[in-house]
Amino acid sequence: MLTTVEQRIARLRAEIEQHNERYYTLDDPLISDAEFDALFRELQLLEAQHPELLTPDSPTQRVGGKPLEQFASVRHEHPMLSIRTETDIGDNGAINFDNRVRRDLRLGSADAPVGYVAELKFDGLAISLRYEHGLLVQAATRGDGETGENVTQNVRTVRQIPLRLTSATPPAVLEVRGEIYMKRTDFECFNRRAAAAGEKTFVNPRNAAAGSIRQLDPALAARRPLSFFAYGLGATQGWDIPATHSQILDALAAYGLPVCEERVIAQGAAQLLAFHRRIETQRSRMPFDIDGVVYKVNNLALQAQLGFVSREPRWAVAHKFAAEEATTTISAIEVQVGRTGALTPVARLMPVFVGGVTVTNATLHNEEELRRKDIRIHDTVIVRRAGDVIPEVVRVLLERRPVHAQEFIMPQYCPVCGAHVIKLPDEAVWRCSGGLFCAAQRKQALLHFASRRALDIEGLGEKLVDQLVDQQWVQTPADLYKIDLSTLAQLERMGEKSAQNVLDAIAHSKHTTLARFIYALGIRNVGEATAKELARHFATLDNFMAADETRLQYVADIGPVVAQSITTFFAEPHNREVIAQLRAAGVHWPEQLDAAIAVLPLRGKIFVLTGTLAAMSREDAKEKLEALGARVTGSVSQKTNYVVAGAESGSKLAKAQELGIAVLDEQQFLHLLKESGMQ
Repeated sequence: MLTTVEQRIARLRAEIEQHNERYYTLDDPLISDAEFDALFRELQLLEAQHPELLTPDSPTQRVGGKPLEQFASVRHEHPMLSIRTETDIGDNGAINFDNRVRRDLRLGSADAPVGYVAELKFDGLAISLRYEHGLLVQAATRGDGETGENVTQNVRTVRQIPLRLTSATPPAVLEVRGEIYMKRTDFECFNRRAAAAGEKTFVNPRNAAAGSIRQLDPALAARRPLSFFAYGLGATQGWDIPATHSQILDALAAYGLPVCEERVIAQGAAQLLAFHRRIETQRSRMPFDIDGVVYKVNNLALQAQLGFVSREPRWAVAHKFAAEEATTTISAIEVQVGRTGALTPVARLMPVFVGGVTVTNATLHNEEELRRKDIRIHDTVIVRRAGDVIPEVVRVLLERRPVHAQEFIMPQYCPVCGAHVIKLPDEAVWRCSGGLFCAAQRKQALLHFASRRALDIEGLGEKLVDQLVDQQWVQTPADLYKIDLSTLAQLERMGEKSAQNVLDAIAHSKHTTLARFIYALGIRNVGEATAKELARHFATLDNFMAADETRLQYVADIGPVVAQSITTFFAEPHNREVIAQLRAAGVHWPEQLDAAIAVLPLRGKIFVLTGTLAAMSREDAKEKLEALGARVTGSVSQKTNYVVAGAESGSKLAKAQELGIAVLDEQQFLHLLKESGMQ
């Protein structure tokens, strides 16, 4: 029998959840905020006095817990698949989809129309909620569709999401798929408060929703006004799944999950198109952002019959709206330097409201695109924005061009670091040649330098690099080797043990190879394979740095573009200075071995591996060949010297025989390795 305290706690929880639904879901509150706060404080007090009565589904558990070190991974029992987007955003979008469905179901013109459900395409963050026996036990992001991030603590703070389903006999497992979003009014209020407090603001509601869920402090998520709509299922156990998608949505709503009421059951393409047209006219008046509608075959048996293609369901499609456009003028054109050194011209616009936000900047992509559209400063232009896409200038209204309109000229020097700006023959983009020194490229350069196939500094990930650069403690890769324990330990989420692990990894990275070091420099167009060829050919770093474009093109597979990228990189004194600092810090490799490359037994020979080897994996075979000076490629050509053919060899073996290239079976290959000194 329940005690008086237990009864009061149960009544308070039920009453608070009822008021949460009226306030957050129905937008029809029954009591004032002060009255609600009084009920909430009473519940908090009773639970504090009787901690044994606290349950995970109590409304007080939405306030957030301790900050997380990182998100754990969650493997989805049923993959969270993406829905195909209909590329024809006109009227044909619905017709094309209906035609495909009817064709795949082998329906003729005399057969009845297919039944669909038409819903809104929300502009938020896809989420999966797992309920076990009615209790919310896990929430995960989509991730790559197979594996997402465990964001349960943050999702618990979303008041529209029930912590317990409203059912006396809930399923053993019910996995609900849906979208977390932020209403426009909530977004505007949140940004105003954040700006007033000097905190980060967001560009649009979608970024605000995603950023709130994907940050590590649940207490911060609890203070952000997020909402939720359910729109589908994942895994289920102990539940008789309804026969149609529309019945599933009704069942989810009956369990207390918010389901958008703006949905219809449609018969055939004409009714789908009518829904699309109606919603598009109402789009700007909706309280949240959408960028289209979604069509789904209603009958689940037909869904199963249609199946999937390329991991997309054949029975569903997203029919987007046409991009929104507006007219404004260009007040200036400036250049932004991206993290890879690309220079992008950006139009500074007179503020204009388009696509749900006020736009003040628009990308001009590159110089060639700017010239093709003949965009000039002070022009009147059409600006387009679709969903979360960066606004762009569609075209110039030449009839409105003023006499003082000015042509834009790309700068010759990087506006961030002052290095020379270059454009390679096969590229449309101008790039800064500052590389290791340029502040705009700093974070990307450091992440590449520390990556597994470069200097392999374990633990030096994106978040740590962000902090090191933002604190201005690290400006070039050479600065990594100057960091001490006390400096690292000051950083967020970085205790003394974690800091020491990173320092140990940095120290270990000093012992590397010339090929890895060349790759780590991040020279444009120099990938891992090219770095190995350069190391083999030049043997020492000094030889490599001294090579001109002609000498560089003696190296296998290096043409004029790659040669120019390399010489341009070393022409910048800043880059040479960073390399000198790295060597002074103790980064080294066995030069005596590199100098012996010229006499490696398989130097210059090109191998192709095909089929399965019994004695070793293909990757092991590749490493052994490369250690002997050979180069391993993925395709057979006239330049190939040997093809190593294991069991079940296919087209590569046939092509080698056709071209008369030497073919080694596994025993012959092992003998070659032994004769070359490889045990």
